[in-house]
Amino acid sequence: MALHFLVETSSDALVGDLVSLTGAEAKHAAVVRRLRVGEAVTVGDGSGVWLTGVAEEVSPSRVDVRVSARTAEPAPSPRVVLVQALAKGDRDELAVQAACELGVDEIVPWQAGRSVSRWDGPKAVKGRERWATIVREAAKQAHRAWVPAVTPPVSTADLAKRAATQRVLLLDPGASTRLSELEPDGRDIVLVVGPEGGISDDELTKLADAGAERVLLGDTVLRTSTAGPAAIAVLSVALGRW
Repeated sequence: MALHFLVETSSDALVGDLVSLTGAEAKHAAVVRRLRVGEAVTVGDGSGVWLTGVAEEVSPSRVDVRVSARTAEPAPSPRVVLVQALAKGDRDELAVQAACELGVDEIVPWQAGRSVSRWDGPKAVKGRERWATIVREAAKQAHRAWVPAVTPPVSTADLAKRAATQRVLLLDPGASTRLSELEPDGRDIVLVVGPEGGISDDELTKLADAGAERVLLGDTVLRTSTAGPAAIAVLSVALGRW
């Protein structure tokens, strides 16, 4: 399989055009991936454009690719959104990485009541940037045409507002309805995963009152780092993506 890279901005390149990778992406291609002149590569802009070509010049500061084919992938619909509660250590980052590889379309950091990690002030900006970097690298690894957006962190009240227009699913070990039993209804699916201590009773009540559905993933209780990716796999089958 050809190596895959991303350009920084939306690409309008056509067959025969030259596309250039610069900065960190060029250095990664030349130094880390050891790309050589004449090798086939794919290049995406993260917004659906997919270019196939051959490397014509390779250096740590610039990689030129001659485009031989261009396609435009439509955005997935309905979308799958992961609301991932902030967690201690790197557990939330592991969840974000795996979710991106498995096909999630948007990632929303959630400052849940039981979140040990707190994103306050400048830390919120740095945290979002860190997650965005993880998502970008995971999207390249998975050869995705669309790179999921990472939004600013949200509160429980923000999530309640989404329940008015989107299908919000709360992963809850105490729920009676299994996620695998749900039928898609055409709306975007917003999957909410709690922190290590789970979603609090107060949060479950507020979100359920706003229209969210409580769903059971399985008979075992998964870590916050694995619950979201596992649920996305189930939804991918239900939506016909897999």
